Amino acid sequence: MAYKKTNLPYKVCPICERPFYWRKKWQRDWDNVKYCSKRCASERRSSIRHNNT
Repeated sequence: MAYKKTNLPYKVCPICERPFYWRKKWQRDWDNVKYCSKRCASERRSSIRHNNT
């Protein structure tokens, strides 16, 4: 029987503007999670560089 994961907290990624849901691996650090993926986190770094030059 599949377990349905209803009512999980979610946040919106500031880079891709998509919602992403709580994951077990983020359990301890959910308050500090800002990006949905490593790709979006690296996009943030590159966009900061482009804006400063």
